[in-house]
Amino acid sequence: MSVNDPIKVAIADDHKIFRDGIKMALTNREYLKIIWEAEDGKDLMHKIRIKRPNVLLMDIRMPEMDGVNAITLLRKEFDDVKIIVLTMYDDQEMISKMMERGANAYLTKTTDPEEIYNAILACMNEDFYFNDLVNKAVMLKLQNKKTVRQFYPNPIKLSEKELKILKLIAEDKTTEEISKEVYLSPRTIETIRQNMKTKVGAKTIAGLVMYGMRNKLID
Repeated sequence: MSVNDPIKVAIADDHKIFRDGIKMALTNREYLKIIWEAEDGKDLMHKIRIKRPNVLLMDIRMPEMDGVNAITLLRKEFDDVKIIVLTMYDDQEMISKMMERGANAYLTKTTDPEEIYNAILACMNEDFYFNDLVNKAVMLKLQNKKTVRQFYPNPIKLSEKELKILKLIAEDKTTEEISKEVYLSPRTIETIRQNMKTKVGAKTIAGLVMYGMRNKLID
């Protein structure tokens, strides 16, 4: 994809009036181009095999095949497509489920068009877009210590020290608290944390934690 090419966006939602509203909100945005829309999960899978978008805006509740099943298939075939869930459901269990299955962002349909646009750009530039909904669901999932599915086929190997620090980060420990637990200076902790982000390709701490969750590095 050239830097001058527009971001190709597809929309999958069974409500035409909502699809029309999203198209109207995004059509004149800089760097974006709506390339197709789908009315259900099966229609989505058919069209994405013909013309692959860079970003897919996808509802969860759709006829024929819902978003939960669709995202599982999408991640097997189209791992490079950024998937933004755009739905009415703000249930934390559903949010964590969709993020674990491979979503790059999770927004509700009450989200302002400006934030949807920013989420698209963030997913393209930083792989994920984390808002308060996602952050809260991720941290709750970690606190509950439930098993997380793996979606990266070849996870980056982290050292025992890095894994220990990653787990402490996931527990919301401060740099000073982590330094006391692992007997390293706060500056060293910051360096290790930055090195881990670079190693796994994460731009943010939330992205680093999500990587750990998806690869079962965090119990």
